[in-house]
Formats: sequence, structure tokens, C-alpha cells
Amino acid sequence: MTNTVAKHHTIGKQPRYSTIESWLGGIIFTFVIALAGFGLSKLPGLDRVGQLACAILIAVVYRQIWGYPERLRTGIQFSAKRLLRLAIILFGLKLNIHVVLHQGLGLLVRDVGTIVFSIFLTTFLAKLFKADSSLSLLLGIGTGVCGAAAIAAVSPILQAKDEDTAMGAGIIALVGTIFATAYTILRPFIPLTALQYGIWSGVSLHEIAHVALAGAPAGPNALAIALLAKLGRVFLLVPLSFILMYWMKRRGNRESDSDTKIEFPWFLIGFMIMSLFGSYVLGHSITISASILNGVSFFTSFILTMAMIGLGLNVSLKNLRTKALRPLLAMSITSILLSVITYFTM
Repeated sequence: MTNTVAKHHTIGKQPRYSTIESWLGGIIFTFVIALAGFGLSKLPGLDRVGQLACAILIAVVYRQIWGYPERLRTGIQFSAKRLLRLAIILFGLKLNIHVVLHQGLGLLVRDVGTIVFSIFLTTFLAKLFKADSSLSLLLGIGTGVCGAAAIAAVSPILQAKDEDTAMGAGIIALVGTIFATAYTILRPFIPLTALQYGIWSGVSLHEIAHVALAGAPAGPNALAIALLAKLGRVFLLVPLSFILMYWMKRRGNRESDSDTKIEFPWFLIGFMIMSLFGSYVLGHSITISASILNGVSFFTSFILTMAMIGLGLNVSLKNLRTKALRPLLAMSITSILLSVITYFTM
């Protein structure tokens, strides 16, 4: 009885840390690891992987060796939640709605097909392989829409675990890099025109960075059409998010779980506002130099990396081995079939 009371008393006296110290220290912590990831991504070989995957890898390794830095939890969670939403909002500047609606309507049909195919085939294969359904769905969405950014955007709606979000983002970054590199190797040997190759890249590759990596060697016209095709998929992230909200609410009702509340993705409203601002104000009413826009783009990527570090610290290597292999297999098969099918429909 005495031991029980003592144990309870010990649990009640968990260490308390200064809120400001924990908040500021946690943000600095994720900043430093993001900086390390950026530096690591400059090394030969890792330059194709990108800073996001490198930083997540550092965070995962840190967690396995030193454990989760509890003293800095407040700031780390701020990066993982608040900075993540800010990154998604700023990501809207990459989407030129005017260009998509006026020049990419034909590509939007292909983009819809890519998203539907990726999500349904990945989840189907996940059931077939008895893979984790939550992580597989995130990977299907990332494959179909726009990689880690899409995974980060839909995770609050799907109420995904931080660990799943981080694993999904890391996997999509690595696999997408492999596919983009394979595209550049295959390009001289495949019978596609530069524009056809650009469309193929934009419709089938995972992230904007992967599309840029694969499309650039084919020339500026191929790169432009590739990015246009990819932007159509980014544009479709918003309606997809609302479809997922409806699906989650319906599923909650069927399960009679009245306590389950789906968080409204207000940051997607910010995403659309920034998209409209970038499409119809920047370059028209307001002129901003390319260097400033590049700086904003780098800042967006950097804070997204900081956010993913916060999520990556929740990843257990044991879970990564046991939980991620089958979803990775499902996603890889989907990506291969997506590339093959879109290639033969050029």
C-alpha cells in the first residue's frame, strides 16, 4: 500500500520546465537539426535526396540514441503543429491558379486520374498485404497529390499519428527521389518528345522537387509543362481535403463515436488565399523580385523541414521496421504502375 502511494506521488511530481525555455529551446532544436539536414543534403549523393529526408533521418537517429528531448517538448510540438500549418499556407504561393485554370484544364483530367488511381490502388494493396491502413492511406495521398506537403496537409483531417506522418513524409521523399533519378536516366532512351516527357513527369512523380529534378534536363519547355501538370495536382489538394473530411465524419457516424471531432483545416483556407494572392496580385498589382520569391520558397521548405523534425522525433525504428515495410511495398507497386500506365497513355 505504501509503495503504491509512493509510486503515485512520484508520478504526480513529473519534472516541470519553464514554458518559455521549453518553447524557445524546442524551436531552436528543430532549427539546428533542419540546418544540419540542409548541410547534409549538399553532400554528393545526398543532394538528390533533399533536406527534408536528411533532416527526418537525423531526427529519427537522435530519438533512438538519446530519446525524446522532453525538456524541449513545448517548442518541438510548436514546430510540428504550428510551423507545419504555416508552411502549408505559404506553399500556396507555388500554385498559380490562373495558369492551371487557363492552360492546364486538359491536364487536370489526368491529374484527377492520378490521384484516384494512387489512393485506391495503394489502399487496396495495403489490405491485400495486411499493411497498416493509416500509413498506407497517407502514402497513397502523397503519391497521388504532392508528396510530403499533401501528407502534412491531410494528417490533421485523418487524425493520423505524428509517427505515421513523419514516416510517410520520409518514405515519399526517398522513393520520389529514386523515381525522379530513374526518369532522368531513362529520358535519352525513351521515344517521347520533350513535351510528352514533361507531362509524364508532372503527372506521375511525387513532389514538385521531384518533377523539377526530372523535368529540367529535358529543357525549359518540358520543365514548364511538367510543373503545370504537377500544379494541377496541388490544386486538387483542397477538394480532396474536403472529401476526406466528409468521409471521416461519415465513418465516425457509422462507428457511433460521437466524441470524434474532425478539425476543420483552416490552414487550407490560408493556402487558397495565398494561391489567389500569388496568382492575381503578385506580378500584377505588386511586383516582387525573383530573389525575394526564391527566399520565401526556401523559407517555406525550411520551416516544413523543422515541422517534420518535430514529427520525426516520434518515430521508433522498431515500428519503422515492423510497420512501414508493407505500406512501402504497396506504395512502390502503385508508383511503378502509375509511371508505366501514364507513359503508355502519352
